[in-house]
Amino acid sequence: MTAATERPVLVGLGSDRNLAMVRLAAQEAVTHGRPLHLVHAFDWRTAFEAESVAAPRDEAEDLLARANDLARDVEPELTVTGEIVEGPRIPILLRRSQQAFLLVVGDGGMGTCGDCVPSEAPAVQFAAQASCPVLVTRREPPPQGPVLIGVDGSPSSYQALEWAFECTKRRGSRLLALRVVEPDEEDEEISRQLVEAVDRYAGRHREVPVECHTVRGAPETVLVEESRRAQATVVAPRGDEPGRGMLGAVAQALLYHAPSPVIIVRGMTDTAPQGA
Repeated sequence: MTAATERPVLVGLGSDRNLAMVRLAAQEAVTHGRPLHLVHAFDWRTAFEAESVAAPRDEAEDLLARANDLARDVEPELTVTGEIVEGPRIPILLRRSQQAFLLVVGDGGMGTCGDCVPSEAPAVQFAAQASCPVLVTRREPPPQGPVLIGVDGSPSSYQALEWAFECTKRRGSRLLALRVVEPDEEDEEISRQLVEAVDRYAGRHREVPVECHTVRGAPETVLVEESRRAQATVVAPRGDEPGRGMLGAVAQALLYHAPSPVIIVRGMTDTAPQGA
């Protein structure tokens, strides 16, 4: 079993289009003081369909080598390992996530295809089922804005809040904590709860500049809009929606429509600030 401090940032490499996310994954590994592990799932069905059975395997090895070089461009001293695993990509990475600190995957272009994203899309499957937090990257670089965290008062949103503080501290950025209230909710009391919750975590991360905002509206719409100005958006997989399955409406909306990277915080020990 991998020691907790040795759990790597895990990267799922599918094709050349995933090379851009390797740099971001390497930055995350450096920031969190973790090794980087690259995994390419090799499908023999593709090999048998090619003119030469050896060609797809050679291409996979070349992809892994180029990804390794990209990661070392970020930090020459970064510990980088890689492997080619025979089998389907989704179950392989889900198994590997059991021993990972963070899983980094591409969005497959789903951030630009409107409402047509199927629930079977790989990034959605990873966000819904992985055993560790999942970072879904985008093809375009994010803006140099704050780290955005959506908090709804649920235990899982407090897990995400703690992760967001740590993520923001290591990025040297600022944190924007956002609570969205429905039209019939009392926003003054909810604003107080948000500030109290953030203050409890801020005590452990005094170097992190943080802002708290309570906004009235639809959570999915508000968070997607705010994500346009964020360098990353952090959210719980389900929040205060126990009946919605593995991914709640907000997490799904961010995966489908947020233009910047999204971190789905899952696989963590239940955390809630005392008195919240």
